Amino acid sequence: MEELIRLDSSYLPQIADIYRRAFAGEPWNDDWSDTDQLQAYIRDVSCDFRGLNYGLLIDGKLAAVALGSVRHWWEGTNYNLEELCVDTSIQRKGTGSRFMKLIEEDIRRQGMAGVFLQTDNDKPSYKFYMKNGYKELGAHVSFYKRVK
Repeated sequence: MEELIRLDSSYLPQIADIYRRAFAGEPWNDDWSDTDQLQAYIRDVSCDFRGLNYGLLIDGKLAAVALGSVRHWWEGTNYNLEELCVDTSIQRKGTGSRFMKLIEEDIRRQGMAGVFLQTDNDKPSYKFYMKNGYKELGAHVSFYKRVK
């Protein structure tokens, strides 16, 4: 049985575990061995659990995570999705797509206009979002400057 839930800080260890495993392998190869740093990152992107953070329970176990916030914009209110990950043991089985549909239904009920997110165009997540009806914003550009 699948159930969409709102995540709070009590789920932090489970979120960290799913996140660490989801991004440890190819193509990301992220080293989240520093648990304190990982938990601080999760608190950041979840707005210290005051944002809009979803979990997908499958048979009572946390299986997928979406961390983000509500942002108000001139075109309407959006869910800004910062991080999405599915437990590695159930990836490529449609779980992520079902999870996104549940999230979209929930934000629609709340009167939001859409979902905004960023991803790399050379990662599997790019094709995942395209497959699920997300459109690339051609004029949108992300910038970064290293100062360290």
